Amino acid sequence: MELGQYVGDLQRQLVDAAANGAEETRTVAERLAVGLDAATRLVLLDVLSAAVGEITRDLAPGSVDLRLRGREVEFVVTQPNTEPDTDDAPAATADLDDASTSRTTLRLPDALKARVDDAAAADGLSVNTWLVRAIAAALQPKQRRSAQRTLRTGDNFAGWAR
Repeated sequence: MELGQYVGDLQRQLVDAAANGAEETRTVAERLAVGLDAATRLVLLDVLSAAVGEITRDLAPGSVDLRLRGREVEFVVTQPNTEPDTDDAPAATADLDDASTSRTTLRLPDALKARVDDAAAADGLSVNTWLVRAIAAALQPKQRRSAQRTLRTGDNFAGWAR
């Protein structure tokens, strides 16, 4: 999606609104229209980002991400996995379908944050979407039990050492 046409429309509307005024008013409007390019793009990106956030909340565990490549805006839609892996899958999905969301501050060590950023980028997801999916997967009972078994079956040593 190219934002240029929308920015251009806004600039033309500003100049057209000033067309009935004095020559000085028209000149000021033309100068303002040129200066509004970057600010208008940022406001449009903020609006699109907020819309993507709302859509993602409704689509969870699927997601919609907004990417900016040069001056092009791109929407990336990730469909939720509809294949039930276990009998526990419907219960886990029901919790994610809740339209309300909560904000949580999560403090991560810098090294772990960098790894999360890399993993999300590799999956083509936002960090928030990646974390939501990771948390949802960790809370599925079958996966949690297998992870706990893995931890218990590692190389354990007991005794004295010098």
